[in-house]
Amino acid sequence: MPKVKTNSSAKKRFKVTGTGLITFQKPFKRQKKKKKSTKRKRAMRKDGTVHPTQQAFVMRLLRLRG
Repeated sequence: MPKVKTNSSAKKRFKVTGTGLITFQKPFKRQKKKKKSTKRKRAMRKDGTVHPTQQAFVMRLLRLRG
């Protein structure tokens, strides 16, 4: 029986916290910073959390039990 593989792109993008939340880095923060407001760039520094409706899907990609 072959092993079930974890989705490679998901394991690079998502991290499960100790409390069970799934976090990710906010997008659009690497380039073209001049046109973005300071408030917007500051908000992108914080980790985002996966919405509860999408949490089961991400857990399946990571091959974790939720």
